[in-house]
This record gives sequence, C-alpha cells and structure tokens, in this order.
Amino acid sequence: MAWWTFWRQWQSLEQQRQALLKHTPAGPLRDYLAVPFADPNSDFRTLTYTALDFETTGLEPQQDELLSLGVVDMRDMAIHLGTAQHEIIAPQNDIPEASAVIHAITDDQAALGISCRRAIELLLQRLAGKVLIAHYARLELGFINACCRRLYGGQFLIPTVDTLLLGRRWIDNRNLYLQQSDLRLNALRNRFNLPRYKAHNALTDALATAELFQALTVQRLPERHVPLKELEYRGKY
Repeated sequence: MAWWTFWRQWQSLEQQRQALLKHTPAGPLRDYLAVPFADPNSDFRTLTYTALDFETTGLEPQQDELLSLGVVDMRDMAIHLGTAQHEIIAPQNDIPEASAVIHAITDDQAALGISCRRAIELLLQRLAGKVLIAHYARLELGFINACCRRLYGGQFLIPTVDTLLLGRRWIDNRNLYLQQSDLRLNALRNRFNLPRYKAHNALTDALATAELFQALTVQRLPERHVPLKELEYRGKY
C-alpha cells in the first residue's frame, strides 16, 4: 500500500485514524478505530496507557505467530495491577524448538489457548482510546498490524511510547557509552535498580515495561507540562 505510506507522512495520527475509519469494513478493527486517539498535546501524566508484550514463534510478523500476550494498564502514572491480563494463544503450526527454548510455551499448553482472532479482538477492545507502551514497539505493532490486515483487511494505528527509544535517549542525554545490549529491557531496568524479573513471560514483561516507563519519566514529573508527542514513537510498523 505505497500510497498509504506516502500519504501518512504528512498527516497526524488522528487524521490517519479518521481516514482509515472510512475505509475499514465493519468489525472489531472498525470499532477500535471509531474511538478518537489521545491528543498528542495532552500532558503525558493525564493519559491512560496499556503496556503490552507478546511472545511469538519468531520475529517476522508476516510469517510468525503469536503465542501469548500480556497487558496491564496505567492511569495517573500508576500501574493498576487489577487490570493485568495474560492469554495463551493457539498457533496454527507447531512451535519451533528454537523459540520454545526462549518462552517455554509447549505445543500442549498452546493448544489450550484462545485463537489469534479472539486475542486480537480482546486486544483491540482493550487498546481503544489508550496509548500503547511497549519495549521495542516496532515488533508488537508489526504483529498487531499483520493480524489486522489478515483478519480484517485493514491497517492498525495507535499512539505509542517505546521504552527502548526512551532508554536510548536517556543514555544519549548523559553521554554514556552505549552498546546494543544496554537497550534490552532488563539492562535498562538495572540502571534504575528495578528488580530483575524472569524474562519471556508476556505479562511479566508487560509489567516490567510499565515500571521502566515510570522510571524513565520520573524526572519529568516536576515539569509544568510535557506533551505526549515529546515521548511518542514515530517509527514504521
């Protein structure tokens, strides 16, 4: 969809949402797009966020599958643990051994999971009107978008904060030496003395990402006004 890629670079995210709404068939994606996005000029402390993490069979959204999702909401910059949700997702194909070693989800466990269609439907309901938080958001956004194209024939969009990019900015602003491994979720958490959680559980990683977002933005809390657009991810997906 080359025209969309060209056109969107000149439009705000809200303008893109309104345009997509006109062309998206009735269904969960259209219902999601019917809810206005957060104003990028709103103070980031006043917004509602959902931290998200996926475990997948690989890193290619066009060919790999979702295996689990974890989400937890933030309001008034506080993490609301009562909103935490973890779902195992049944893939269409066997789980590659190389990925099973990482996330420890077996074929038998995955077979009891909900369908990808149901998972995306739940996620779209959950994300409507919120700001997404993810670590290396391009991956989560890529998988949601690939699923939406396949299931509903439409494009997914959402205002997003990427804690990996905020972490890179935090390091760059202090002229600290940076290696790629420094941008991993646990490595960035270590800089703020946050507890080390076992990695590659979707809900644990979503919670860890929400906590990292709090740590990365705490220095901005005394400022009078910090618009969301100063923190927002503007990359491709």
